[in-house]
Formats: sequence, C-alpha cells, structure tokens
Amino acid sequence: MNMKNTLTIVAAVAAAMFAQASFAQASAPASRAEVKAETKALEKSGKLTPAGEAAPKAEMTNEKSTTTRAERKAKTKMAAKEGKLTPAGEAAPKADTPATGPKTDGATRKAETKAAEKSGKLTPAGESLEPKK
Repeated sequence: MNMKNTLTIVAAVAAAMFAQASFAQASAPASRAEVKAETKALEKSGKLTPAGEAAPKAEMTNEKSTTTRAERKAKTKMAAKEGKLTPAGEAAPKADTPATGPKTDGATRKAETKAAEKSGKLTPAGESLEPKK
C-alpha cells in the first residue's frame, strides 16, 4: 500500500512539472515602457477608444453635406409631424402595425355592460373566477 502512494505522488509531481513547462509563454510580456509607447502612438493616431463602454470612433470622411441646415430642419419637422421620428433613447424604430385600439365606441361598450349587469353575467367586484393559488 505504501508503494502505491509513493508512485501516485511521483506521478503527480511529474505531471505538474510537465504542465508548468507546457504553459510557459513563448515570448516575454511587453515592458511598461513598451505599453506606454504603444498607447501614446494610438492616442496620436486617434485610434484609442475612450474610457467607458463606448465603441471605437467611426472614421470621419471629408465629404461636405449637400443639404443646407434649413433643409435638414424642415425635413425633420415634416418627419415629426408624420410621426416618423424615433423617440430619444435606445428604442427601435416604430413598426408599421395597425392600431389595435378598441373595436367599439364607448357608448356601445356601456350599453353592453348594462345589459350584462341586468342579466347577471358580470362577476362581482373583488371576486375572481379562478381559485386563489
């Protein structure tokens, strides 16, 4: 029994030594000075991502706008009147779905409710058809 324990320990030590050698890095990590120099170069070139969760900046083009400010403002006002502007925030654009409002007007609903009340088909307030859980 003692021999088995010794062999197990020797095998574990050998495995640990080989595992350590296999996980060693092929190249040394960059020094602090190299990292600082790389960061300064990225900052000068404008490719450094700002602090926080922001995405990298999109590359700017040198093309000029073909519309005037007044034209853009007029177009935005028209879109606002037509309800085509996306609300501020992270909302997705509105889907073109038909309105799902009530199918009947208020007077018709009121008359149907009074008729149901007279015939005793309404559930009393505070009572439910489903049992409590």
